[in-house]
Amino acid sequence: MENKKLYTLLVYSENIAGILNQITAVFTRRQVNIESLNVSASSINGIHKYTITVWSNEEQINKINKAIEKKIDVVKSSYYTDEELFIHEVALFKISTPKLLDNPEISRTIRRHDARMMEVNPTYSTVLLAGLTEDIADLFHCLQEFDCMLQYTRSGRIAVTRSFEEPVSELLNEK
Repeated sequence: MENKKLYTLLVYSENIAGILNQITAVFTRRQVNIESLNVSASSINGIHKYTITVWSNEEQINKINKAIEKKIDVVKSSYYTDEELFIHEVALFKISTPKLLDNPEISRTIRRHDARMMEVNPTYSTVLLAGLTEDIADLFHCLQEFDCMLQYTRSGRIAVTRSFEEPVSELLNEK
């Protein structure tokens, strides 16, 4: 069996209640775990964009993509590898201010990762990092080693293709 790699699906649909459930059901039926999911309005009025990342092989992701495209309210679905996309995520880290003040290496690590201090109070400090998944994971592991983290969260992946237009634009222009 082919090795699994990370794929990102960009799914465009009308903004209809229940469509997210229909899309995620495709993954559930095939027992494929969704790594991240982000839903937002797209650049096209009335069309929403779902950015979904999964570990899969090309044969399986192709079948999933075709099953999603068959959904009545889905306008377009395509899958991509990381090389075909511009990718970004955002993470928030809540860390202990006393530990931050006691260990200057924590502050240096935050600066080295180009993260921003959002808030500092006597109890906790909030750090924001926007960037690639790997960069966020690296800062997470560094802060874990300092044993200073109180809370952590990150957004799902957002992505745009390296092509000039949204993949759905050409399809909508034809209709």
